[in-house]
Amino acid sequence: MTGAPAATAAPDTAAPARAAQAEVPAGVTAGVAVFDRTTGTFTERLNETMRFRSASVVKLLIALDYLRTRDPRTLSTADRTRLDSMLRSSDDNAASYYWSLGGRTAIIDRTVTQLGLADTANPPAGYEDYWGYVALSAADTVRIYRYILDTASAPVRDYVMGNLRQPTRCGTDGFDQQFGIPGSFERPWTVKQGWSGFGSTGNCSPKPATTVPAAAAQQSTQKSAQRAAQESTRLAAAGVDLTKEALHTTGTVGAGDRSIVAVFTLHPDGTAYGKAYSDLGRLTRSLSVPGGAHPGGTWFGTWGPGVNVRPGPTTAGSTPLTTLPAGVDVLVSCQRLGQEVSIPPYTNSWWAYLPQYGGYITNIYISSPGNQLPGVPVCSS
Repeated sequence: MTGAPAATAAPDTAAPARAAQAEVPAGVTAGVAVFDRTTGTFTERLNETMRFRSASVVKLLIALDYLRTRDPRTLSTADRTRLDSMLRSSDDNAASYYWSLGGRTAIIDRTVTQLGLADTANPPAGYEDYWGYVALSAADTVRIYRYILDTASAPVRDYVMGNLRQPTRCGTDGFDQQFGIPGSFERPWTVKQGWSGFGSTGNCSPKPATTVPAAAAQQSTQKSAQRAAQESTRLAAAGVDLTKEALHTTGTVGAGDRSIVAVFTLHPDGTAYGKAYSDLGRLTRSLSVPGGAHPGGTWFGTWGPGVNVRPGPTTAGSTPLTTLPAGVDVLVSCQRLGQEVSIPPYTNSWWAYLPQYGGYITNIYISSPGNQLPGVPVCSS
């Protein structure tokens, strides 16, 4: 049998399109905006002007500001490498490099004016070095993407969106970036994610290389040291929550970048990354997103840390493709018999195929009673 207790919630089967109604998991604070570029209307609006600390979503503004006076086609190799890594792999070192180079808060002053942003604000006093503390709203994030798609020069639009179409599975800090939009919709989509408060490194592998020397400022390390050194009252007085775990998914969905999607979330103190990842996924899947198609399969919870996704249903001679965030929900499209695996007291020969990871995990780690998953077909090959 698998290792799942029977009390685990029932699987969440991918649902067809529904009327607009964002379903926010208990304990989660959310700001949501979904804009249909074809009709020029919003299909979802929930706390859309509420300010959240941006985490890595602000890297969009950092990139746009740097490209304001530069043509992406003539960038130096070093610049292109840094910007590619910042946009695709959420490279914090690259962001810190451009944040300093652009005058830190002056970047936000310029982009607020240039893009006509209404809710965006600089980090609170005393936190000017921390680009992740820039305040953003879902509504302003829609404005950012509309600027990129409809106002920016074609070279800037094509360069930025081209990078957002190619996110690496893992960020350079080892956090899995496949939450929210990538886990909820079939391609085509673009994505720029944000996360903060879950520690300085995740267990996702392989991690892309960072693009600047280790001696350069890295926000996650500085942030941990600063939190340890400063009083909690100062954080609480900042106006934007700087302490709760934050997880955001932003981007476009559908052919021609039809829908712009921005989902910002805060989670109760101490929430594990896998839990926040799953809650954000459930919220994103509940949204009405014109042009978006949900992938086929059934959603299940998982249990246990360090669960490896493998290219085939065996551990023999098999290098893991990646490692799941602990306790994360996964989409299963089919299952097949493979190597018998024993994790005392459980033994199982069935393996689940996870299409969005392109590999298999043993059914032992799926939160469902029985060796075979109910309602899941056997893989045809």
